Amino acid sequence: MSTSTNTNSLEDIEEDKLEQLQLTLPNKLWLGKYPTYLYQGFWCLVLEPTISFQTHFQAQDSDIILASLPKSGTTWLKFLIFSVINRNKFPDFSKHPLHTQNPHELVLQFELKLYSKIKGSQPDLTKLPSPRLFATHIPYPSLPDSIKTSKCKIVYVCRNPLDTFISLWHFNLKCERDETITPDMIMKYFENFCKGGFAFGPYEDYILGYWDEHTRNPDKVLFLEYEGLKADPSAQVMRLAEFMGCPFSEEEQKASLVEEIIKLCSLDSLKEKDVNKSGKFYDFVENYALFRKGEVGDWINYLNPSMIKELLHDLHEKLKKSGFSFKYYNE
Repeated sequence: MSTSTNTNSLEDIEEDKLEQLQLTLPNKLWLGKYPTYLYQGFWCLVLEPTISFQTHFQAQDSDIILASLPKSGTTWLKFLIFSVINRNKFPDFSKHPLHTQNPHELVLQFELKLYSKIKGSQPDLTKLPSPRLFATHIPYPSLPDSIKTSKCKIVYVCRNPLDTFISLWHFNLKCERDETITPDMIMKYFENFCKGGFAFGPYEDYILGYWDEHTRNPDKVLFLEYEGLKADPSAQVMRLAEFMGCPFSEEEQKASLVEEIIKLCSLDSLKEKDVNKSGKFYDFVENYALFRKGEVGDWINYLNPSMIKELLHDLHEKLKKSGFSFKYYNE
């Protein structure tokens, strides 16, 4: 199921060579509209910003980076990370930034917002307060060397493939896209998903990149499961805080601060904020589309179990051979 890896060396690439590179890479349209390129083993939706990020970003040891596939808990984790890190800065939750700012404004995405050009103007990140908080959908092997060699920390959130696909499918239908893509095409796109043909896929390669680094260096990469956060949010948020170097004190725990942060950042609460009901932070989608059900097992309402078993077989076999299994989720 895995796609072959492209090994182009692009550290010193100039912008005028991008078109030449694109011509050498396998490519196809995402949503019938957006070009994706098979770059370094994954389907890259934003090639130029990705190369710019790889080339120019210089990590600091205190950085905290959220990594995830799209629609696997990114929005929720952005708010949890921001709220845990800044709990002393914003002790009055009634005046918390989440009431007026979308989570993607508070934890910026490298390849979707911060970087755009290979050469020319680059974001000045040196004046951001420490710890700097960032997010990315880029697979671990393709992250900049400065992230891998520094002491910065990576929080990775994994979600089971079926709910990831369903959330991504509904999100896709709300994006600006080719109108020929309709809800009745869901099985066609699910088959494509299982074969790795979606933005930032293949799914199993993506998971294993972060899983392998977590097993080698658990102080560097925290591996969270979305289903575990749903099942026992208090324990997982405490684990998150410990990993980021700001554990909850006994006094904070006794004051139920962990539970208050979880309540503050709940998906139900976030969906009701005016800032998340209208407007656009990303050009290609309305803010409201960033929030859906967030449920575990919602896939059963859209996919026939007998139809998906064969499609998922290769994916599960590869995960199994690598020693990975979901701790909190079984289909």
